[in-house]
Amino acid sequence: MKYSKISKPSYNIHIIETDKFKTITIKVNFKRKIKKEDITYRNMLVNILCESTSDYPTKRLMEVATEDLYDLSFQGSNYISGNYSVMGFDITFLNEKYTEDGMLDKSIDFLSSIIFRPNIENKKFNQKYFEIAYNTLKNSIKSLKENPGFYSKIRMLEYMDPGTVTSYRSTGYLEDLEKIDTKKLYKYYEKVLSSDIVDIFVIGDVNKEKVEQILEDKINIKTLKKPSDSHFFESRTKRLLPKTYKEKSNFMQSQLVMGLKMNKLSMFELRYVLNVYSYILGGGPDSKLFKNVREKNSLCYTISSSGQPLNSILIISAGINDSDFSKTVSLIKKEIKKMAKGDFSNEDIMKAKVTYMNGLKELEDNPQNLISLYAGMEYLDSDDIDKRICNINKVSKSHIMSLASKVHLDTIYLLEGGGTCEEK
Repeated sequence: MKYSKISKPSYNIHIIETDKFKTITIKVNFKRKIKKEDITYRNMLVNILCESTSDYPTKRLMEVATEDLYDLSFQGSNYISGNYSVMGFDITFLNEKYTEDGMLDKSIDFLSSIIFRPNIENKKFNQKYFEIAYNTLKNSIKSLKENPGFYSKIRMLEYMDPGTVTSYRSTGYLEDLEKIDTKKLYKYYEKVLSSDIVDIFVIGDVNKEKVEQILEDKINIKTLKKPSDSHFFESRTKRLLPKTYKEKSNFMQSQLVMGLKMNKLSMFELRYVLNVYSYILGGGPDSKLFKNVREKNSLCYTISSSGQPLNSILIISAGINDSDFSKTVSLIKKEIKKMAKGDFSNEDIMKAKVTYMNGLKELEDNPQNLISLYAGMEYLDSDDIDKRICNINKVSKSHIMSLASKVHLDTIYLLEGGGTCEEK
């Protein structure tokens, strides 16, 4: 695998040359400093640009075009990455070695059509497809409460750090959606093209110079590149004692979510030690939480912990009965304290490291995962796979205990089963 970064005046091209796949995947990312009101706009853009283009003004014509391109697949995405919002459009298609000459150019032109030749009328998006994109997003936002695990995490984060990037909902907001029309959306689209930071990722068995030339011809961005700040966000607020919030729902099972803050961690701690700590605490069937809260005391149906290094927080989630709330919280607190005292073995550490390294190996089997890896290297200054393996092996028991001493329980949230849930 060979990686090259080509710096253009308006964007960067990242080419990962490998003969491991018969396909070529290309992703164009647009990122900007996150604003709460922008999230809904960006989700709308993803929806509407993938519905139709000026070249393919109906969904059926887009489907025919992908069939002509040997079943090319495409998708859009929008996600929050710490202090930034990242909107991406990608295509995956067969290498023209297995199809016919010229398919690389035609496939990239299709991607260009999605992004740069939208279905617009008089500087407004087509009304029909606007309504389709609008209703799709509206239903997605409204269905948030149908997923109690996801919803409870969002509510905990909103209580933990209200008004900050940590609390923003990736789905967007109905009150913001209602303010968007075809003209406002097109104006925001023009703003994206003129001021977002753009990176293009290409992975496959490609000729670097050929891909570079085609992208230069097809990518219609002429603005100068902007510098990027850090994606990492660390809350300045810290509670001396955790606060508890409860909310009723119609679900039978209750969802417990506990938010823990970690102040002033080093990059080594955020990138590596946190991963090992979280795995030992609640990362699998051998974890402390699983064994002592679920198996020994039968207090939960599910339980796990996950670190969010970009926000310097750790989230513990559990599906419980209402009546077991206090006892479950008490036991989880004990396990957190025991981690700080070093109540875990070298075997626990080794299992966490092996799991981490197995995950790295799986990255190499999927083009999208590899693009995410290289995007992390570009946006977050993350290490490559070899350096990650080297650094994860450096994590020691003293590293984990040191991090554990900096973990502070901040927010406890319970989505209670058996009631009604009021709109926020």
